Amino acid sequence: MADDQGEFDKTEEPTQKRLDEAIKRGDVAKSQEVNTWFVIAGAALVLMAFSGTMSRDLTATMRGIIANSYDINLDGPALPGLFQKIGSEMVAAVAIPFLVLILAALGGNIIQHRLVWSLEVLAPKLSRISPAAGLGRIFSKQALANLAKGLVKLLLVGGVLTALMWPERGRLEALTRSDPSVIISVSQGLALKLLGAVVAMLAFVAAADYLFQYRQWYERQKMSLREVKEEFKQSEGDPAIKGKMKQVRQIRMRRRMIAAVPKAAVVITNPTHYAIALEYERGMDAPICVAKGVDAMALKIREVAGKHSVPIVENPPLARALHATVDIDQPIPPEHYKAVAEVIGYVMRLRRMMPARR
Repeated sequence: MADDQGEFDKTEEPTQKRLDEAIKRGDVAKSQEVNTWFVIAGAALVLMAFSGTMSRDLTATMRGIIANSYDINLDGPALPGLFQKIGSEMVAAVAIPFLVLILAALGGNIIQHRLVWSLEVLAPKLSRISPAAGLGRIFSKQALANLAKGLVKLLLVGGVLTALMWPERGRLEALTRSDPSVIISVSQGLALKLLGAVVAMLAFVAAADYLFQYRQWYERQKMSLREVKEEFKQSEGDPAIKGKMKQVRQIRMRRRMIAAVPKAAVVITNPTHYAIALEYERGMDAPICVAKGVDAMALKIREVAGKHSVPIVENPPLARALHATVDIDQPIPPEHYKAVAEVIGYVMRLRRMMPARR
């Protein structure tokens, strides 16, 4: 029982196939803090680069409306036309900054993982509406980590904002008696200062949270010993079936070799261990190995050769060399041409001598 329980424990490192399948399902390591950092950094960039242009464009639009208010016709279809004109000018003023924010939000996701299109995350699941599952999520490790992260962010942001704004308290008080143009300029400078500090601080929070989220995701992908075995069977095949197929191939190969021995020109042997059957006819570039074997297979090759009057020549060094270097249905290597030619020449001389003796 203990061994069976151990097979189901998630103790094994996930395979690359397991990680790829999780990504295809839409289960990826994702930190919301990274997205937040990109959006805030994009907002700081927009404020720094486009705030002047936006304010001038919007100011010109509103100033023109106010200056010519007495001459604006608001009867009938004129009022919707006015709103359309104001809306189009406001959209034109904020279009590029808004596009920058969208790209920043997309960049926060792309930098964490490649784009994944999966409908599985949208499929309805009973666990999402289960009270027990909901309580489990509320008191889970992830929920506690989010609570701790929120408290740390609150303390850090509060501390940083207090440290930056406390020295400016006198300046802020004086703004109540300042010209509006001065208020806008000072407010913009303070906003950039605060955003810069928040972006720098949240960079560390985002990096730490991403490492935590990635570790949590990696732990979820761990596999049990049984899952590893099943995946190996699916990818590499069942070892028992592979062994059976190998055995069947070996049996077929032996049968094919035994059937080819009778057409061999000669069988070269080491008397007790090796046997190599070579086929050769005039016009062939080189002799071809049609059968080879050791021990029991070698004995079977010699037995079949004897039944079909195939010459058997004992040459232990040549038999061992050919067995190690030539494959079935392949010509012998060039380095053995001379030795094999001497053997085949000897066999042919014997065949010519036998009719004369008769």
